[in-house]
Amino acid sequence: MAAVVLAAARLLRGSGSWGRSRLRFGDPAYRRFSSGGAYPNIPLSSPLPGVPKPVFATVDGQEKFETKITTLDNGLRVASQNKFGQFCTVGILINSGSRYEAKYLSGIAHFLEKLAFSSTDRFDSKDEILLALEKHGGICDCQTSRDTTMYAVSADSKGLDTVVGLLADVVLHPRLTDEEIEMTRMAVQFELEDLNMRPDPEPLLTEMLHEAAYRENTVGLHRFCPAENIGKMDREVLHSYLRNYYTPDRMVLAGVGVEHAQLVECARKYLLGTCPAWGAGAPVHVDRSVAQYTGGIVKLERDMSNVSLGPTPFPELTHIMIGLESCSFLEGDFIPFAVLNMMMGGGGSFSAGGPGKGMFTRLYLNVLNRHHWMYNATSYHHSYEDTGLLCIHASADPRQVREMVEIITREFVLMAGTVDVVELERAKTQLMSMLMMNLEARPVIFEDVGRQVLATRSRKLPHELCTLIRECGSRVGGLRPASPSPWCAAPAFCPLTHGPCSPSRLNTDSAGTCVEHVARACCTCKGSSPQGGSVPGVGGLPA
Repeated sequence: MAAVVLAAARLLRGSGSWGRSRLRFGDPAYRRFSSGGAYPNIPLSSPLPGVPKPVFATVDGQEKFETKITTLDNGLRVASQNKFGQFCTVGILINSGSRYEAKYLSGIAHFLEKLAFSSTDRFDSKDEILLALEKHGGICDCQTSRDTTMYAVSADSKGLDTVVGLLADVVLHPRLTDEEIEMTRMAVQFELEDLNMRPDPEPLLTEMLHEAAYRENTVGLHRFCPAENIGKMDREVLHSYLRNYYTPDRMVLAGVGVEHAQLVECARKYLLGTCPAWGAGAPVHVDRSVAQYTGGIVKLERDMSNVSLGPTPFPELTHIMIGLESCSFLEGDFIPFAVLNMMMGGGGSFSAGGPGKGMFTRLYLNVLNRHHWMYNATSYHHSYEDTGLLCIHASADPRQVREMVEIITREFVLMAGTVDVVELERAKTQLMSMLMMNLEARPVIFEDVGRQVLATRSRKLPHELCTLIRECGSRVGGLRPASPSPWCAAPAFCPLTHGPCSPSRLNTDSAGTCVEHVARACCTCKGSSPQGGSVPGVGGLPA
């Protein structure tokens, strides 16, 4: 004890602890761990002499990992891309979704999404599935869109055989017990209630826009299960749908961070020659309809006076979304539309700014910065295998709906004008940056591989997409779509009003007049040939 006290006294003696610390670290015994002052004049940007030069991954190093694709005897495609790391993401993507429900109860795909990773022939409950994945540090998820259903697992690469076997069991051998179906009914009901009470109206507006743009066909069918259909869902209805759409020729087994030969071996082991729970047999009712764009109005008024965000009352706003038909992701105009969407940009008026936030996009410069009463103005582009939608979402006070619609209409009209070269290059650079940054994440690479192979049976690598983006607008009319006629069709218009609102605040006649203005403005620009010193049209996309 005395020795400890003596050591403490020596440490505190003299010019204080800071001075003693300086002397102590100036001791030769400590200086051997520092540079010793040998490099005081070398800037941080220069390498130190005598230090081995580090080896960094090159920009195009990832391109060496090309996507490999194999088709099994039953038509199932296996696609993989190697990636550095000990973890992998593997999943099954199915050409299935709400657009194929014309002959079925609407909402089946949504219902199946909530039933995913429940009990199967090999696993008695969802808990057993999660425990099996935990042994390999894995997590699972299922997502359904209008045209694709995706079952995915991220886990250690050493557990690939277990993961593929589990995925095959979940997709092809679900038990669909009465108890699970009843629990799913409650989950779907809760999600519908949450959707209608959510502060962010974008998911609901997107649903309304598709319903208006494609009246009762393909991508215009409800993505969410309607409340009146929840009680009608049973095992027989689900099996009828699964029998027609969960077939090997409509599936892709995709993996990132795995060896292709090993993935193909697992696919043959678990997905080849397997009889699903709904029985074998050729599909009978497969909907191969092509999307028919119609345009139109879908209006919704809801009273949000009883909803609050804590002590702050729910803002009484009117949200609108105006959309026009664009193109499918299989067409050559897909890249120009992606650049156009990036150039329109936008966001919320209370969004924090900064590099990469799109503060120089058209909807910021021309809308949010000039009209203080606008709460939001954002551009979106939805694309499918046979159609697409370019739309703008805007929010403002209900008393200024007409002005808001006129402002958004003007932005559609200006798309047919000229675009500054700097503006175009900024949009292209931002699009390439977003593409490359997103593709650094393994789950994003998995989804990109799976969706491209499912739709086109091949995959364009990131550097190929960047080349197409750079070439966009490099020639006169390079951003002009090959077929501008769809832009003269009737627009889709969706007003959504929050707050205790009366029909007079946003009646059908007013909405119809707004749509008429949009249609007239769009067709005015048909066949226009913008002139000026800038790159033609945004390019010249006829609004």
